[in-house]
Amino acid sequence: MNGRTVLLGEDDLEIRRYLETALKCDGYRVELAQDGEEVLACLQASEVPISAILLDIIMPRKDGIETLREIRRLKHDVPVIMLSGAASPLNVAEAMKGGASDFIQKPVNPSELRKALRSVLQTNQAEPDPPEQPILSAGKQVFVSVAPCMRELQNLIGQIARSDAPVLIQGETGVGKEVFARAIHAQSPRAKKPFLKLNCAALPAELVESELFGYERGAFTGAFQKKLGIFELATGGTLLLDEIGDMDFKLQAKLLQVLQDQEFQRLGGKETISVNVRIIAATHRDLVEAIDQNAFREDLYHRLNVVGFRIPSLRERKEDIVSLSEFLIKKHTPAGSAPFTLPPSISELFMSYDWPGNVRELENVIRQSIIIRDVDFISQNIRKRMARRSGVTAAAPPVNTEIYPIPASSTVSIIPEVPVVHSTAKIFEEAARTKQEAERAAILSTLNSTRWNRRQAAFLLSIDYKALLYKMKRLSIKKEQAAAMHS
Repeated sequence: MNGRTVLLGEDDLEIRRYLETALKCDGYRVELAQDGEEVLACLQASEVPISAILLDIIMPRKDGIETLREIRRLKHDVPVIMLSGAASPLNVAEAMKGGASDFIQKPVNPSELRKALRSVLQTNQAEPDPPEQPILSAGKQVFVSVAPCMRELQNLIGQIARSDAPVLIQGETGVGKEVFARAIHAQSPRAKKPFLKLNCAALPAELVESELFGYERGAFTGAFQKKLGIFELATGGTLLLDEIGDMDFKLQAKLLQVLQDQEFQRLGGKETISVNVRIIAATHRDLVEAIDQNAFREDLYHRLNVVGFRIPSLRERKEDIVSLSEFLIKKHTPAGSAPFTLPPSISELFMSYDWPGNVRELENVIRQSIIIRDVDFISQNIRKRMARRSGVTAAAPPVNTEIYPIPASSTVSIIPEVPVVHSTAKIFEEAARTKQEAERAAILSTLNSTRWNRRQAAFLLSIDYKALLYKMKRLSIKKEQAAAMHS
């Protein structure tokens, strides 16, 4: 990197001197500017090519966001790294959308600055960026959203992908958070490296820790050999921490330390392991509310939410329902099968339903429809869902049907009758028992419908395979019970 010139736009004299010293120690030439106007003047008048720009967001006369827009309007393709000590997700998203290459929060760590500069300078030397990938694709089939809110998100993905900044994706269950995470990875310089996912809600806290960081032989009972954690396996690539809002509170502190230092030790080990992983976190929970309830660490939230966005629910973008249904039909219709289309009456029903399970629920309905291919069955299926939703009250939340869909052939009732009780403790006890019985009935019914194929059952239940095994063990579900259900 020696000999390259970095233009530093920073209004605070002490910070400017500190960053200038750090840059010169790494072998860069440095040009200084106190505000956006001076940055633009230096960029135009510099006698040597500017290799990168460090730009503070909050500056007098012309702030960083406005300066960035002007740099891009003048068609300068120099990489720009934004700096801020009071970053809001809105500012970060606006900066990325405006063409920023990366974002660093103050106080600036020299090693973090060094890493960011190397990354943007190497990326700038690489081949031209590949064309943006579609958010939903299956082979040559591509789904293009018509909803303005989704088009804005799709446009933002390309900007986010070029950065290594952590990303927080929020949205209801089933909206496609993992799909967006994979799109970010696919368009990033890390695309040829691993993309790995860990569902923080699917496993107990102890297992999540060992999955994240790995363990040494003998670290605990049953650790017969060393195991690499998902952080090590994903190095150079992207790690999706799904349902981060359900992570154990104590484990959050260890995760925060790893995100800050990119270093950790395996369970039972003494060796410090360095990794280079981009973190994308996803959750259906309101993390701000979780922070207020002391269920989520505020410092971890700010570390993850450098770039954050929310994916709208399907009921917020109903204009996508029909075209998305057609896309899913093409995606799931087996090769060589007769074509299948939804009649207008079914499309109208689809539009009038609010889809609490979002895209995942729609996809399950489409897959059932392709198999059954009976208009009356499809209509009855949707009307039952609508009736169940219309009977929902604030005191009685809906059954999460997208997580535990029951095959149409099943005759098992998943809502046992609840006896009348008179104490609060008994009410909660009965509610917990009812939930367990419903969960147990749903899993058994689905396992029987798949002839006890657990992987296929996990797919139909829309849960992780390991999560299904864990639930089967917790609920004492065994194959011998299949006959009992049919007797």
